[in-house]
Amino acid sequence: MNPEYYKTIANSTALRKSRDDNKDFIFQHPEFLKDLLEISFNTKDKNHHKACWILELIFEERLELIIPFQEAFCLALTRYTSPSAIRSLSKICLFLSKSKKITLTETQQEKIIEACLDWLIQTDKAANAAYSMRALYHFGKKHPWINEELKLILSREFENQTPGYRFAVKDLLKRLR
Repeated sequence: MNPEYYKTIANSTALRKSRDDNKDFIFQHPEFLKDLLEISFNTKDKNHHKACWILELIFEERLELIIPFQEAFCLALTRYTSPSAIRSLSKICLFLSKSKKITLTETQQEKIIEACLDWLIQTDKAANAAYSMRALYHFGKKHPWINEELKLILSREFENQTPGYRFAVKDLLKRLR
């Protein structure tokens, strides 16, 4: 791990400019992507969520960069508990679920599905739930049991949720009909 690069991540902020600057740095210096992933995988590191924010932007533009790391990424998913990290990770899972360029093994798909189901059930954050449910919906095209499970999960305690969550649920339930 490069200590100077770690310091850059530690000093980054949630501001879009900060995240974009870090994303652009990785595009210019791809050899640091491994360090960024290492920070994100270490859920005991107080800055792991910052690394996740940057990864989200990187993979949104260039998802193929995850290929050498996709096994480690999928294995790490169930260790995350920070809502801030999960927001970015659930969005990356959505990118993977929709990708035509990335081939996931059955085991990798299972790990993503497991994490997204857990996040959907356990989260009180609308964005985390929305990205998770949308990723699950895309995996449900290949694994029909997922869509049946989604219908059950999304129908429970619907009225007690935030407007953002309710909107995402209504949209997804329409698609599942």
